[in-house]
Amino acid sequence: MLLKELRDITVFVVLLLVFGICNLYAQELPKAPDIDKAAEPLVKAIEIVGIKRIEEGAVKGKLSQRVNQPLSRDKIEEDIKTIYRLGYFDDVKVETEFYEGGLKIIYRVKEKPTIVRIKFDGNKEFKDDKLHEKITIVKGSIADTALIQDNVEKVKTFYDSEGYYLSEIFPILHYIKDDEVNLTFRIKEGKKIKIKYLKFTGNKNISDSKIKKAIKTSTWWIFSFFTGSGYVKKDVLEDDIRAISDLYQDNGYVNVKVSEPRVVVDEVKPAITVVFDIDEGDKYNVAKVDIEGYHAFADAEIKKLITMKTGEVFSKKILTSNIAAVSEYYSERGYATVMVTPEVVPDEQTRAVSVYLKVEEGKIYKIGRIEAFGNTKTRDKVIRRELTLDEGDIFNSKKLKRSYQNVTNLDFFDSVDFTPRPQPDTDIVDIDVKVKEKSTAFVSFGGGYSSIDRLIGMVQFTQANVFGTGQYLKISAELGGISSLYEVTYKEPWFLDKPISLAESIYRLERDYIDYSRRAAGTAIGVDKRFADYYDIGALYRFEDVNVFNVTTDAPAIITDQTGRATTSSLTPTLTRDSRDNYVDPTEGSRNSVYVTYAGLGGSNAFLKSGVDSLWFFPFFGPTTLSFRGRYGYASGLYGKNLPIYERFYVGGISTIRGLAFGEAGPKASDGTYIGGTSQMLFNGEFIFPIVSEVKLKGVVFFDTGSSFGDGARFSEFKYTSGTGLRWISPFGPIRIEYGYNLHRQPGESSGRIEFSFGNFF
Repeated sequence: MLLKELRDITVFVVLLLVFGICNLYAQELPKAPDIDKAAEPLVKAIEIVGIKRIEEGAVKGKLSQRVNQPLSRDKIEEDIKTIYRLGYFDDVKVETEFYEGGLKIIYRVKEKPTIVRIKFDGNKEFKDDKLHEKITIVKGSIADTALIQDNVEKVKTFYDSEGYYLSEIFPILHYIKDDEVNLTFRIKEGKKIKIKYLKFTGNKNISDSKIKKAIKTSTWWIFSFFTGSGYVKKDVLEDDIRAISDLYQDNGYVNVKVSEPRVVVDEVKPAITVVFDIDEGDKYNVAKVDIEGYHAFADAEIKKLITMKTGEVFSKKILTSNIAAVSEYYSERGYATVMVTPEVVPDEQTRAVSVYLKVEEGKIYKIGRIEAFGNTKTRDKVIRRELTLDEGDIFNSKKLKRSYQNVTNLDFFDSVDFTPRPQPDTDIVDIDVKVKEKSTAFVSFGGGYSSIDRLIGMVQFTQANVFGTGQYLKISAELGGISSLYEVTYKEPWFLDKPISLAESIYRLERDYIDYSRRAAGTAIGVDKRFADYYDIGALYRFEDVNVFNVTTDAPAIITDQTGRATTSSLTPTLTRDSRDNYVDPTEGSRNSVYVTYAGLGGSNAFLKSGVDSLWFFPFFGPTTLSFRGRYGYASGLYGKNLPIYERFYVGGISTIRGLAFGEAGPKASDGTYIGGTSQMLFNGEFIFPIVSEVKLKGVVFFDTGSSFGDGARFSEFKYTSGTGLRWISPFGPIRIEYGYNLHRQPGESSGRIEFSFGNFF
């Protein structure tokens, strides 16, 4: 009995203790839990459960709730959102458990599945490989909704740019396992639709035609096949909004508003109309122009750079050019970090704007270290000697630009980048020259067809950067149906490390003409000196031994009189100014040269030959270029000797007047033989546009006119041709294929010709 009572008392005490402990914890732990109260339990551990591919530490590092800090409801809620925002998880749950006198926070996550395969379905017009190029999502990516939708938009944008504006793209996920899916882009291509009409509403003061010239979007036309225009492209439409706004602001309409373009699809025709809605606003004049903050230069020096005048119509274009002029003035004189900030304040009552320009001069910088990166083959000095700036010089943006052009024009690199890096708290700016090498050595064997030499076979070795020294070597042999050429050329561009180039060549040429054949062997030595950035003065000495043979019995006297061997010893001084931004593929700048050849320094031939050549490039709209070229030449025999038949001017062919045979635009003998002229005048105009920019393939539309003339002839009877063609800057050199149509066809002349050349552009 006593034992039973003792047992009952013991149980009662134990129950009392348990009740007391539970009541104590109930008071200390949060109720559902109210974390905002002061006495919250400490978080002793944080655990992420369910992670397979993501590092646990990468998730924990993003959390705001920390170990050994009181539990916070706000932080927990924010951390759940943070984990979701990482983009790797479909689900996140939070649990707590008692742990070492505090709490353990457990985040139970479910990872999004991995994409193990990406395919396309329904695409008939474009192959899978082409569409894979347009997306950024790859095998092994997380099946993130935002990422997938972004790639849907990329595919849609591509289809829109190709004219399939009604296309629809649907992403479909097919689960292979719980954590693996296949992603399929299901495509409804629809019809290909071209832009048929461009419409503008609200434009009362600027005509449709002027707006059309300002924007890139255009209706489809025959050359859209080459340019890719005539289709709706969203990124281009965004540029067009800015272009229209700029056009109006250039004409005083400061408050112009251009709405998002409306694309109206007519599925019946089918055709697209793009509508631009414009709210012009009022035209504003300039009330005043103030510039302040400049101290380094005199008031007159700075103000003469400001061409915007009081009372004139406001123009954003003029304002932008004035800002650029002031910035360039400073940056060409050492101020590498100058900033010119504009403020345009309109007055709605007077319809005038006040323009304020604030100059933050910074300080004069000197060039610190100039370092080249990426030139694994080309020696540093080959790059450095092309720089017009040197370490320790005052910074000059104009010289920096010219240095970039010089390095680019070496044609040793796929890419060239100049990056000025001002050093903090100093007056030093370092310059990084980053280049990407390209192959400069080529061995080529082949055959083909030349519009001048007909069937040709060719073997050529070219090294444009011998052992990374910048030296040039070419050994070539060409065998054609009517000609053969063997040549060895060597050039040292910096003789004795001075800006003096030395070139030597030896050659042997044989060519058949209509009434005779010509065989020539010779050598040439040239020296050129660069000066004043864009100028080059040089001299070329040439000695040539020529034999005119196989002369037909009915050949003109001008040919029969020169039958047999003759020698030419000549000197040709030249002066050239070349400001082209790129020698191989220029878009702006010019090349102007004048030369005089005097033959009579020994040898049997004696003549004088001179000429001028002016070639210009102008950026047109977008990535297109306009090119114009004019040439004049004159030649005459000396000391009672005739001008050699092979030194006369022969106009016709891919390098002069395209679409005409060699010598066709010039004098003829009585039997119709082209005998060349003693003078020539040529004009060429070109419109150059990109076709496939990635492979440097371009198209050209051209117009040529000119002729050569005999002794005493007047400059008349010009020939006219027009045509189109392709130009490819291939890994082996520039290639041209062009067709010229004879606009001034005479009896016996062809209507046009296909022209082909390898090695140089026009």
